[in-house]
Amino acid sequence: MTSDVYGPEKRSAVMRRVKGKDTSPEMTVRRALTRLGARYRLHRKDLPGNPDIVMPGRRLALFVHGCFWHGHDCARGARVPKQNRDYWTAKVGRNVVRDARSRTELEAQGWRVETIWECELKDAVALDGRLRALLDG
Repeated sequence: MTSDVYGPEKRSAVMRRVKGKDTSPEMTVRRALTRLGARYRLHRKDLPGNPDIVMPGRRLALFVHGCFWHGHDCARGARVPKQNRDYWTAKVGRNVVRDARSRTELEAQGWRVETIWECELKDAVALDGRLRALLDG
């Protein structure tokens, strides 16, 4: 059994500070879309999974995912904390299942669904190219 670095109250306070929307990666994607002249809506609660960015006219839903939180297969996403490994493995696993379910439900409603990973934001030129292709597609 591994010991937790924080007590339950401190752990809860730390987790409360983890943002679910308007994150730095999401803001980077939004700025890039604005530069490209795209119009969009944010966090549509009436759609499965509350996509981060929605372009209703294009029927395009974008999720901007943190690699760790959503189990991406990059170096950051594959990292598992040393403390409380079972908890984190289960948590990320639930997120992956929820993400897949949201994608399937959106696609069944006729939406194009794309995930932009946090690690993809390091290459601004590639990100602009990908977003331009999505807007043209």
